[in-house]
Amino acid sequence: MYTLENVSKTYAQSKRTVTALQDVTLTIPSGQLVAIQGPTGGGKSTLLQMLGALDRPSAGRISLGDAELSHLPDGKLGRIRAREIGFVFQGFNLIPTLTAQENVETALEPLAVSAEERRRRAVEALASVGLADRAGHTPGELSGGQQQRVAIARALVKEPDVLLADEPTGNLDEQTRDEIMDLLQGLWRDRGLTLVIVTHDSAVAKRAERRLHIKNGTVTEKG
Repeated sequence: MYTLENVSKTYAQSKRTVTALQDVTLTIPSGQLVAIQGPTGGGKSTLLQMLGALDRPSAGRISLGDAELSHLPDGKLGRIRAREIGFVFQGFNLIPTLTAQENVETALEPLAVSAEERRRRAVEALASVGLADRAGHTPGELSGGQQQRVAIARALVKEPDVLLADEPTGNLDEQTRDEIMDLLQGLWRDRGLTLVIVTHDSAVAKRAERRLHIKNGTVTEKG
């Protein structure tokens, strides 16, 4: 699924150069569940942005399947993000004035999908995360765990090959964390997803098939 070859990322910051990733070579096979851990500022989010085609490396190559993300035009990168990659964030990132169903439908707006098809797929996606009866509720009427379920449904409604989750349980209590991880693991198994989770939580990381540790921009295998 993913191949990274000698990937580095540097930023100019206050007249100095900051190295976020340093010579990372890595392969993530299709269908694998990977957890990425490491200290704040170690490069976790930068690596996830690279995998999500949200940023480009300063050096090296990164490929998703047959597509080399390093040098694709912005328009093609946008189409890959819209069709092949789903994103889940710690802060849910739901639109507060829209219902759960409408929030899920927003993921299909960049695609050539009719309004009727958007509604049908959004309803199915909400049912797959256990929220069929909350389709008409706004985020403010939902618990934190329910909001994250809506965010997961939004990520999955376009049927991506890859799901990238940035601290998906970071705002949740322990019980809700476990429920969300049960859900993500079930969806991963049932749909054959490639699932990459950035987390500070060892209880979350232990559920992964593979654990990576990133510190000072360098990635190592853990365990």
